[in-house]
Amino acid sequence: MKIGAIIQARMNSQRFPGKVLYEVAGEPMLQYLLQRLNHCYGLSAVIVATSSEESDTPIVKYCMEQDVMFYRGSLNDVASRFKEILEINKFDGFIRISGDSPLLDQRLIERGVDIFLNGDFDMVTNILVRSFPKGQSIEVLKSAVFLDSYNKFNNEDEREHVTRYFYKNSSSFAIYNISSKINYSNIQLSVDTDQDMNIFRKIVSQMNKPHWHYTMDEILHMHKKLS
Repeated sequence: MKIGAIIQARMNSQRFPGKVLYEVAGEPMLQYLLQRLNHCYGLSAVIVATSSEESDTPIVKYCMEQDVMFYRGSLNDVASRFKEILEINKFDGFIRISGDSPLLDQRLIERGVDIFLNGDFDMVTNILVRSFPKGQSIEVLKSAVFLDSYNKFNNEDEREHVTRYFYKNSSSFAIYNISSKINYSNIQLSVDTDQDMNIFRKIVSQMNKPHWHYTMDEILHMHKKLS
């Protein structure tokens, strides 16, 4: 099966404008995520899904410099970006990834894709019932199910948040939820604010090997040392 990873990214974050390309230890935040996905097995492609707004042109320029696939679409109807990407690329399934998750453990993605490929699920996720930290979220969806459901997204909230329709109507879909043995749902590893970025910077400063070698558990251990 053809599985694509789609990263949604934009520059006009309300709490931290420009965070996607904000540099930590000499690398834009987006690059951390791209490097982790480059070490993820089983992906046919990685595509950055951004908007057609001029404010997001720096993301496009960066993708071009790094030879990374990208797509530009609606700013607010983020789900339409995914729909158009799926229609062009013909993925059998796709992983939705937020650009604010620079330390997402690619092993979680591999686990989710493995479950998806070996089961009969419309979605494999770890946030139907959250027990993983924010910033370690994975969602693997069957493309045909997403495309069939898109026209049922009836409000701006469902179109902006891409997968919210499936959680609101979870009884109508075959959803497999991955749970952590320990509940880490109160831990913030995504980057939404200046404070989050500072924590990300401090975690990276503790690393003495390439960041993609570090598992979620190792990152959580470094995070704990900061508290």
